[in-house]
Amino acid sequence: MLFTIVEIVVVTLACCAASVHYIHALQMGRYQLPAYRQWLARNRDRILKDNVLWAFAAALLRMYLPMLLSMFLKEEQARNTLSAWLVLGLFTALMAWITWRDYTMPSRKPFVVTQRVRRLMTVLFLLCLLLTALMSMMRPISVSPYFLYALMPFMVMLAAAIIGPYEAKLNAGFFKSAKRKLQAHKDLIAIGITGSYGKTNVKFILRDILSKKYRVLATPASFNTAMGISRVVNDQLKPEHQVFIAEMGATHVGDIKELVGLVRPKYGILTSIGPRHMDTFGSIENIASTKFELVQGLPRDGLAVFGWGDDYINRLYALCRHDKCRIGMDDDPGAFMRATNLSFSDKGSSFDMVCADGESVRCRTRLLGAYNVKNILLAAALARKMGLGMQEIADAVKGLSPIEHRMQLIPGELTVIDDSLNEDADSAFEALRVIAQMPGRRIVVTPGIGEQGGKEADINFALGTVMADSADAVILVGRRAFTRSIIRGMMQSGFSRSNLHTADDMDDASEILEEISEAGDTVLFESRIPEYEEEE
Repeated sequence: MLFTIVEIVVVTLACCAASVHYIHALQMGRYQLPAYRQWLARNRDRILKDNVLWAFAAALLRMYLPMLLSMFLKEEQARNTLSAWLVLGLFTALMAWITWRDYTMPSRKPFVVTQRVRRLMTVLFLLCLLLTALMSMMRPISVSPYFLYALMPFMVMLAAAIIGPYEAKLNAGFFKSAKRKLQAHKDLIAIGITGSYGKTNVKFILRDILSKKYRVLATPASFNTAMGISRVVNDQLKPEHQVFIAEMGATHVGDIKELVGLVRPKYGILTSIGPRHMDTFGSIENIASTKFELVQGLPRDGLAVFGWGDDYINRLYALCRHDKCRIGMDDDPGAFMRATNLSFSDKGSSFDMVCADGESVRCRTRLLGAYNVKNILLAAALARKMGLGMQEIADAVKGLSPIEHRMQLIPGELTVIDDSLNEDADSAFEALRVIAQMPGRRIVVTPGIGEQGGKEADINFALGTVMADSADAVILVGRRAFTRSIIRGMMQSGFSRSNLHTADDMDDASEILEEISEAGDTVLFESRIPEYEEEE
């Protein structure tokens, strides 16, 4: 009886710990059960391998190990006791390894043990404890408790469904509290930033520029939901703050409208429109209309700042009935803020920033790439409208720090350009144009670009053709359709097969890079490497 109790508790704890992968997936989907179910469907092969097979293996070992031990131990009770403890120890060790593997797996959004996760884990533990006890103690036939691990992906979903109403009530309270606090801050200038790509970069650039004149609070990197923004407002907004910048993310139609109702921004920045979260939006038109909810929610005296360069942004700019302006490049007569004479080096980017009011200034920044310059222009355009001088803006631009893994320039024996969190095809092409201007041999490490609204094959083929002209050596990571399309594009463009390398994972790619690189080379890490992120 003592062992049965120990087995129930230990198996429950081990399975709950090993479920971190599934709780992380739920967290990545903003705790939305439809998104989690879609994730489970996409990852059914992994679930079969890591859950069902291991659970059945442990159950079978528990059943047949006593037979094997009969070769060494004649006493039945001793055999059964020893086999039971051995299987429990092996299963616990396996769960510990799986937990460590999943917890340390690289991810674009690391797993965060929040209060909500703790509440979810508590409910999950109680559910699993009850189920394990029932399986172990059913009579006349007991069921191996190790089968619990096969059910963990669905136990996480059940725990989330049970705790869902409580979380919704709790969130509603946080939301109302933040809304009241913002409404009470009468003189606060609120700014909303949304778009498929670039909104985090623009937010931090704008924060640093406006800090030259105002006391600014901006939401942290991953706080772009109703609850994230509410938490920042409730915990960090002070009476002395003059400007509040809120990044606004969306996965469903209506998400931005909800955030606009909370923040009530006077100014809005719409960075770009692209095929992100197509599984929940359904179409690029739904994405565009959702992002446009920010502009529609501005007050009559509000101002909307638009990016430039894609058809949907151009259409939304034409539809805007508020005071508006946009950015541009080179000799764009309709742009309020534009960049000319753009150049790149291993020190960063340089360009002339020209405003439609007639003033201009030379800018230098450690940020690389035309899309980073466009992000700077978006922030500079709004800063100019809010009263900052061009030289003030240029001084702030000079001090900007690159965001990790987004065209991050890392000097050293090898000059590294880390763009490993990029998911935008246009930005990937721009990264290749940047590395083409770098000194020394140029090496690209990439898995290709995914989630492009069904156009992945064509886009990666085009990426391969550009890569053939921009790189001296290429390492393709992961053997999937994206890399095959890149290879076709490179070969048809005459790239030497001897300078093309393939790697199964990032560890393999690192070994190849060490072999082929020399001091003075420039290495571009482009797009998310297909480890953990590929499954999300």
